[in-house]
Amino acid sequence: MRPAPLNPLTRAASLRALDRTSPATPLDVLVVGGGVTGAGIALDAASRGLSVGIVEAADWASGTSSRSSKLIHGGLRYLEMLDFPLVVEALKERDLLLTRIAPHLVKPVSFILPFENPLADRVYVGSGVTLYDVMSARLGQRRAVPTHRQLGATQSRERFPGLRTPHGGIEYFDAQVDDARFTQALVRSAVGLGASAANYARVVDYLREDAQGAAGTRVTGARIRDEETGEEISVHAHATILATGVWTGEQQDSAGADTGLEVLASKGIHVTVPRDRIDAPAGAGVITRTETSVLFLIPWGDLWLIGTTDTPWHEDVGRPLVTATDIDRVLEAANAVLENPLTREDVIGSFAGLRPLLQPVDGAEDSARVSREHAVMEVAPGLSAIAGGKFTTYRVMAADAVDFAVRSRFPRSRSRTEDLPLLGADGAELSASRRSLLLANRDLRAHGWDEARLDRLLSRYGGRLADLLALIDADPALAHPLPGAEHCTAAEVVYAARAEGALHLEDVLHRRLRLEFEVPDRGVAAAEASARLVAPVLGWDEARAAEEVARFTREVESRLRAEAAATDAEAVAAAGG
Repeated sequence: MRPAPLNPLTRAASLRALDRTSPATPLDVLVVGGGVTGAGIALDAASRGLSVGIVEAADWASGTSSRSSKLIHGGLRYLEMLDFPLVVEALKERDLLLTRIAPHLVKPVSFILPFENPLADRVYVGSGVTLYDVMSARLGQRRAVPTHRQLGATQSRERFPGLRTPHGGIEYFDAQVDDARFTQALVRSAVGLGASAANYARVVDYLREDAQGAAGTRVTGARIRDEETGEEISVHAHATILATGVWTGEQQDSAGADTGLEVLASKGIHVTVPRDRIDAPAGAGVITRTETSVLFLIPWGDLWLIGTTDTPWHEDVGRPLVTATDIDRVLEAANAVLENPLTREDVIGSFAGLRPLLQPVDGAEDSARVSREHAVMEVAPGLSAIAGGKFTTYRVMAADAVDFAVRSRFPRSRSRTEDLPLLGADGAELSASRRSLLLANRDLRAHGWDEARLDRLLSRYGGRLADLLALIDADPALAHPLPGAEHCTAAEVVYAARAEGALHLEDVLHRRLRLEFEVPDRGVAAAEASARLVAPVLGWDEARAAEEVARFTREVESRLRAEAAATDAEAVAAAGG
């Protein structure tokens, strides 16, 4: 796998390669959708040696895959649904990600589940978590995370002082991930194996022909518009796969499909609060039930990530918004288990995402009851779609989608991604000598490079940290903290444009640096400095840089207006265009 940077030059090369396809020389697979499922499909197909293209209408992971709970987990609550195969599958994927596929991006995290009933919960919940641990065991393999332990009331208070646990609880382990960065790593890994990838490349129509080559019913690719230039190209493919999440229905309609998958858009929101507002040790979180969903308190650097809700979304799926009601609901649920209540003044940031859940057969609106299992089907000859599932099982979904799409042409083709580390996984840890040298570097120390900053960068870049250090070697000023977001470095901004596919300021600040929920102003104070840093890479003049800053600021302001609204409809009206 080659390093595979994503930048304007490599994007242009990918679009040229896609444009060179023809009915005589089509791609094996064209993937529509650049979330975690689409990126996983592209990597799976490319690892089999197939010719692959992947296009995304906006930025990589700009939809659900940057707005999840950021957990890699087996789905403890699915044990209550007796969905044992799903739990076993998810636990296997969790452990693969922790140990082999992405140890630089996926990290263990413990959760305390407080008891409500001291006797019944200790038996009922305890047996469930024990089964959870048993299901994750692999013959002859070392455990990826520790087994659970039961805590008495005193032990619970010692382990998590800020948690109200009069009856004790259970501590067990799962894992967490930066979802947007993980998705971007999938795309880069696919490109490293030969895939052509272009974000801001929208499907405007689907190509069709009959068996004799005349215009007809079989989908043979798509017409793509470059959203940066307005130019259109035709991309021919033997198999086209829709991995478009909550946009699945829209794309099926665009393709003229007579049948298809029905997807329910369910909104989940999260807020962040300062780490010091909840008294707890590093690396420990909380999980508890609410009336409609499950509440997580997840450690996230110097913050807590708290969510989620599970409510139907009936507005534009392209722009889910957080409302005042959403925030109050999450804070109320958190305060039910915390010793010191949180207030709206504690909230640093928020985000909303739409879960693409398969529509229940009876059309019920209760999205919290819908299974996370996925489905793949042929919605038109030459065109298949996949929907459902969850972030943790993206690799299984991808393998199923590719198997299904190429079953006729490549019946013996098999997925190879179980043993394929993602780009950067080779440097999940630094040798002690290398770490000492970096921390002893006088220039880096002068710019605040300590153990915490180094560990943060390793958890984001793994082995590609060497790329950032090369940028700093060429321009030592890039070791500086980023103004307005001092926990980030200037080098990360430049790297986002040079290697991670960012084309706009929001791509950099919200999906590469995650300032949407990590700083109170959502990245506005860092916008001007960031625009100056990426302008040479992206070819911006002063006017274009100023417009990017203005556009980014307007978007943040519109989302803040939405957060003052009570309902989804009012939030959409307040946010404006």
